[in-house]
Amino acid sequence: MNEHRARDEICRVGRSLFERGYVHATAGNISVRLDDGFLITPTDACLGQLDPAKLARLDGSLRQTHGDRASKTMALHARIYAAAVPFDPATRCVIHTHSTHCVALSLKAPGRELLPALTPYFVMKVGHVPVIPYHRPGAPEAVALVARAIEQHGAAGTPIRAVMLQRLGPNVWHDSPGEAMAVLEELEETARLGLLTRADPPHPLGEAEINELRRNFGARW
Repeated sequence: MNEHRARDEICRVGRSLFERGYVHATAGNISVRLDDGFLITPTDACLGQLDPAKLARLDGSLRQTHGDRASKTMALHARIYAAAVPFDPATRCVIHTHSTHCVALSLKAPGRELLPALTPYFVMKVGHVPVIPYHRPGAPEAVALVARAIEQHGAAGTPIRAVMLQRLGPNVWHDSPGEAMAVLEELEETARLGLLTRADPPHPLGEAEINELRRNFGARW
């Protein structure tokens, strides 16, 4: 994806997420990894009102070279790329939101993962979602924990495409802004199902069903 198209895609996806309530106010950010650096939404920008020309442009050393001031979460995005690319070389986009149902699930003593294997599409399209214990926004400790979770799952043969920052929101990544948005949508919908059934939790998919998804669709669970 060239830079011109990446700028347009970031704005298209940001507007779509905002209009459908996946992000609100100035919450959330989107980045794209270019061959020679990064694009990321500006700090405190509304994702529904992005200007392609004002997106922050950074070089490979994270020095800003153009655009409005980069989101403070660029350090986290850069660590996600560094940890994920060895297991998924095509990884090009990271999206962070404060999606309502995901955050709601993380408020009350979550386990090590946000959700069990509730649906086949969650298993196939999202995979494991480790919960990163609460740290203030931008805390370097959280950045290190995210990188460690990605590396541990990758080394175990179950590369992940999402982590959940407790009380803050999910970070998801994939090959393009459109694909990353699809991961986020599936994650948020599954979180909604998890909340709707919380009073009487359903049985997750069993190992036989998950093995079938691995064989037929390459699920990484």
